[in-house]
Amino acid sequence: MSPAELKALIRTVPDFPKPGIQFRDITTLISHGAGLAASIEHLADHARAKGAQAIAGMEARGFIFGTAVAVRLGLPFIPIRKPGKLPIPTIGVEYALEYGTDRLEMDPEAVSQGQRVVIVDDLIATGGTAEAAVKLLRQAGAHVSDALFVIDLPDLGGAELLGKADVNVTKLIDFEGD
Repeated sequence: MSPAELKALIRTVPDFPKPGIQFRDITTLISHGAGLAASIEHLADHARAKGAQAIAGMEARGFIFGTAVAVRLGLPFIPIRKPGKLPIPTIGVEYALEYGTDRLEMDPEAVSQGQRVVIVDDLIATGGTAEAAVKLLRQAGAHVSDALFVIDLPDLGGAELLGKADVNVTKLIDFEGD
């Protein structure tokens, strides 16, 4: 399936979670077997071309796409977790949200020094979570220069933010203007 066909599988929910927001719901994509498979194949092709040695994904929807890409390529998957989810000593990075802060954590032993890690997630909006994941992976010793997303909301500036962190952004689909 082409990216245009994949885009047609994504449901838009107006005014969620608040008025004026056009929520891009991927559940309609992941519940479509051929669409999900095509998304994974496109992402895996990009990750392979980027020389990925491991795939990282952020909780929760990055686990869906990232794990599938890692399995498709026979590579390790590195879960980037919400705080307090791992039963071992972790490293973490705090990052700003619209109202407050949040934190991402990971097992520092999940990455080898200099390992080329490609981030995979469902969507990039403002880029705050992805930027935090880049910082965290680099803190652990990974080489991170690429991030792959099913959806980009370019008007929110996330790809530009990652670009300032020397991370190339590849997306399958974009929704401009909202």
